[in-house]
Amino acid sequence: MARRKLSILVAFFILLIAMEAAIARGLGKGNGNGNGKGQGEEKKNNGNGKDKGNDNEDNGKDKEKKPKKLKNHDESTNYRMMSPLPSGQERGFCQAKGSCQYKTLVCPSECAMRKPKKNRKNKGCFLDCSKCEATCKYRRANCDGYGALCYDPRFVGGDGVMFYFHGAKGGNFAIVSDDYLQINAHFIGTRPQGRTRDYTWVQALAVMLDTHTLVIAANRVSQWDDRVDSLIVKWDDEAVHIPTDGEAEWRANGEERAVVVERTDDVNSVRVTVSGLLEMDIKVRPIGEKEKKVHNYQLPSDDAFAHLETQFRFPNLTDLVEGVLGKTYRPNYVSPVKRGVAMPMMGGEDKYQTPSLFSTFCSVCRFHRPSGFPTDERLAQY
Repeated sequence: MARRKLSILVAFFILLIAMEAAIARGLGKGNGNGNGKGQGEEKKNNGNGKDKGNDNEDNGKDKEKKPKKLKNHDESTNYRMMSPLPSGQERGFCQAKGSCQYKTLVCPSECAMRKPKKNRKNKGCFLDCSKCEATCKYRRANCDGYGALCYDPRFVGGDGVMFYFHGAKGGNFAIVSDDYLQINAHFIGTRPQGRTRDYTWVQALAVMLDTHTLVIAANRVSQWDDRVDSLIVKWDDEAVHIPTDGEAEWRANGEERAVVVERTDDVNSVRVTVSGLLEMDIKVRPIGEKEKKVHNYQLPSDDAFAHLETQFRFPNLTDLVEGVLGKTYRPNYVSPVKRGVAMPMMGGEDKYQTPSLFSTFCSVCRFHRPSGFPTDERLAQY
C-alpha cells in the first residue's frame, strides 16, 4: 500500500515538472519584456538568439519615453461655421472624428454668438465637437480656476491646489516646459523697507514653440486708465496690432500650427490659442488702491504696476511636463505645499529660473529649439 502511494506521488511530481517546462517554452516566445504576448520568436529577442538576462537594461529603456506625436489641432474646435439661424444663433458643423462627426451644434439663445461684439463682457458661445455640446461661458480668466496665474503671483495648479510662487523682482521663470512648448514669465516687483522678500507680479509671458516666440505683456504706465489699451503683443520680436472690429483677431501660421490672438474686450483683454497646444485668457490690470492698503505694498506713486491675470488650458501636455505650473499637470502629482495656511508657498526658484524671458534653459526645462536655431543676444533681457 505504501509503495502504491509513493508511486502516485512520483507520477504527480513528474507531471508538474512537465507542465512547468511547457510553460517556460511558451514564455520563451514572448517579446523579451516579460509580458508574454508572443510577439516574436526567441531568436528575435535581442538580435543574436542569446538570452543575456539583461532585464534591468530593458526596464531602463522603457523609462525613456519618446515624445508623443501631437495633433495639430484641437478636436473640440474642429468645426466649420455655417450660416446663423434667423434668430442670430450661430452654428457649427463638426468635422472631428467621433460620435459628433457631421453633426451641427447650435449656440444657445442666451449666448447666440461665439464672439460677442457689442459688449464683450457678455458670455460667449462655446462649440465643443469632442463633447458634442454648445455652452455659454465668460471669455475671461477665472483666477480661482484650474491653471490660473493671478495676483502676487498666486497659482491654481492642474491638480486644483492653490499655491504662491514669489520668484524675484526682475527674474524670469519657466512656468511650463514640455516637449513642444515653453512658457516663461517675467516678474516685476518691489521690496519695501523692512521686508525680507520682494512683492512680485507677472508682467510678461513668452510662449516659445517651434522656431517662434509670442510675447504678451503689460505696458508700464504711471497712472492707470481703463480706457487705454496697455497690452503689448509681439510675434518673433515684431509688434502685433490686434484690431477692435470685425473678428477682432490676429492670426499667424507656424510650421505646424496656427496661432490666434483675439480681443475679448475693447482693451486689455485677449484670448490666445495655439492649435493643439494651448489656450489662455489674459487680462492686464493695475494694483488697486484697496490692494495697496490691505497688503501695505508701499508702491511708488509713478508706477501702476500693470500686470497680467492669466488662465491656461493645455490639451496635449506630456506626462513629464515641467515648470512651476506645468508639473502640477503630471499624472499622480502630489503637491508639496502646506495645506490649510493662508499662503501655501511653492519653492524651486533655482530650478525654474531662466537667463532671460526668451531663454529655454533652466535646470529642469524640457523644451529645445530645433537644431540650428540662432541665439539672438538682443533678446538677453525683456
